[in-house]
Amino acid sequence: MAALPPDPFESGIIAFAADLRGGRITAVEATDACLARIAALNPRLDAFQLVDAERAQKAARAVDEMLAAGTDLGPLMGVPIAVKDIVAVDGLPTTNGSLHPSADLTGPEGPLIGHLKASGCIILGKTKTVEFALGATGVNEARGTPWNPWDSGIHRIPGGSSSGSAVAVASGMCGYALGTDTGGSIRIPASFTGLFGHKTTVGLWPTEGVFPLSPTLDSIGPLCRSAGDAALIHAIVTGEALPMPTRLAGLKLGRPTNFFFDDLDDTTRSTVEAAMLALSAAGVEIVDIEIPEVEERARIFSAIVPAELVARLTPEGFAKAKPKMDPVTAMRAAHGLEVSAIEYASAQFRLRELEEIADEHFDGLDGWIAPSTPFVAMPIDTLKHADVAQRAMLSSRNTQPANIFGICAASLPIQQFGAALPVGLQLMAPRGEDARLLSMALAFEPVLGVGTPPDLSGFLE
Repeated sequence: MAALPPDPFESGIIAFAADLRGGRITAVEATDACLARIAALNPRLDAFQLVDAERAQKAARAVDEMLAAGTDLGPLMGVPIAVKDIVAVDGLPTTNGSLHPSADLTGPEGPLIGHLKASGCIILGKTKTVEFALGATGVNEARGTPWNPWDSGIHRIPGGSSSGSAVAVASGMCGYALGTDTGGSIRIPASFTGLFGHKTTVGLWPTEGVFPLSPTLDSIGPLCRSAGDAALIHAIVTGEALPMPTRLAGLKLGRPTNFFFDDLDDTTRSTVEAAMLALSAAGVEIVDIEIPEVEERARIFSAIVPAELVARLTPEGFAKAKPKMDPVTAMRAAHGLEVSAIEYASAQFRLRELEEIADEHFDGLDGWIAPSTPFVAMPIDTLKHADVAQRAMLSSRNTQPANIFGICAASLPIQQFGAALPVGLQLMAPRGEDARLLSMALAFEPVLGVGTPPDLSGFLE
């Protein structure tokens, strides 16, 4: 069995940045280590749609030369990253997870990728995604489903739609990865693979050059190892000050008594309860609240997202794409053909009202806390059973409310409380308060810990 090169980012991006500047590692060495891990693991994990090794190595050499010459581009300099394949990168093809040509709908590289390049990030390649980013399980029968690295013996759902990005980070194939979140597509795979995933407030990060599944609800953010990594990335992308840990004493979080804690599997329930007890013991006040409007998430999501997707593809384009599409994605997208103009407009009006209602529910609270997903990652083979497939569709049940309320949220890894498979704790904060969200998550990490890497030995045999 071949030895797997060490993960240069096991201790996080800040530690890597210190090692880079201290001469203990070079950008070339870090990039080569990531590429070697991709070569060893990706044949089984199938996280990458495309690996751009030659350009990544060239960029890494340039980073080392700049540092040697005294030019420092900041703390993300030299970090090899992966990009979800609905995000345009100059010189690389964009498939949007589909066999149907659609790169023109994504458009050219946008300002976010340009900014990350200017910050010294090294793009390793494009990661697999659910087709057109419409899907919560991570399954894509058109271009393949990445393998959740937490179980080498059973192919489990990785979560979607940012499936490949999550698998790439969880298996140490990159420093961090970009994902998108329209109904939970960052938080769900983060929950299923033991990562920190940040769903940013809509509009905070630029989405030009990203396939527009739903211009109303789309956001973009990182999948990474810790809140510390996410806070650093947030500061670089937004230009804001680096979020710092807040005080736990005096924090007050709402625990919804309705919806979010319904029908959890035993592992998720016990792990989340243990995490909340630990936070309470550390001084966080957790109070019961009720949020009746969360029940509207399915109606509003289905009235907006499929309609906006079909509008972008055009009905004629969707008809051409459908025969080669993943059948579940095609079925969900087809609902957009049935949405009336009145239904769509009504949902849009209600979104504006829900933003104000969310503000009211946050009154007197620093945030809300809940499980990220109702269950741990399911075996893909069990989805052939109708009842299991129906339950798998609920992967996004707990994440969609944050999207319809227009707020920011994160999934924190908490499997260290005894779960064999990853479990995510969802932290939600008011719209625009992403820095505050990350400050709370940073304060939680000494209590909850950070995500632990999976045992990858079974993928090397």
